[in-house]
Amino acid sequence: MAIKTILVSQPKPEGDKSPYFDLAEKYKLKIDFRPFIHIEGVGAQEFRQQKVNIPEHTAIILTSKNAVDHFFRIAEEIRFEVPDTMKYFCVSEAVAYYLQKYVTYRKRKIFFGKQTIEDLMDVMKKHKGERYLLPCTDILRDKIPITLEEHKINFSKAVLYRTVASDLSDLEDVYYDMLVFFSPGGIESLLKNFPDFKQNNTRIAAFGPTTANAVIKNNLRLDVHAPMPNAPSMTGAIELYVKEELKKK
Repeated sequence: MAIKTILVSQPKPEGDKSPYFDLAEKYKLKIDFRPFIHIEGVGAQEFRQQKVNIPEHTAIILTSKNAVDHFFRIAEEIRFEVPDTMKYFCVSEAVAYYLQKYVTYRKRKIFFGKQTIEDLMDVMKKHKGERYLLPCTDILRDKIPITLEEHKINFSKAVLYRTVASDLSDLEDVYYDMLVFFSPGGIESLLKNFPDFKQNNTRIAAFGPTTANAVIKNNLRLDVHAPMPNAPSMTGAIELYVKEELKKK
């Protein structure tokens, strides 16, 4: 069955240029965008219950833009003035760049890895004397704290935001040929909103191994998986699948 309609579980790309728009035009597809999950900040009262004392820390580990935003939000809510001496260890250059929204960039103050927590270890090992704070979500991947513990990094975890399923009730009677997911939270949201969901002919596309595992764990059929050697992007993988389906016509 040819693919004609696709729902991507992310916000619509800003601007006029996107590989999704190119894909839609090339294959005459209807591609809609709808976030299946959203972020909610933890309030000051709930944060205090975690008994994490921010002033005791000399460095912050930042794994995402959300972590950046919610660290400075909670600091403001609890009236903690972040000192100029605070150091920041960012998982990627993109996160370090985003951090400049809040702090002035200085070489001895902001450090970053290539993309993963393992990359960041090379830098952090040179700063073992720091007491690190890890602002995170309620669904933090085990790999991050485990890696920090393995390298004997002195850190505290603070849950500052959570991933919440969005209300998708208006989609109850809407059918798409393909659903595209980028996180296990997206799969959870689908099943929370539609507990009786039957996949039938709906194709499911997943980006990344943890998302693919979530599809399989929930007894759903995984039809499209990215990244792959021949399709490093989600749009590339979808295009390959669409092409194959067209050949069957």
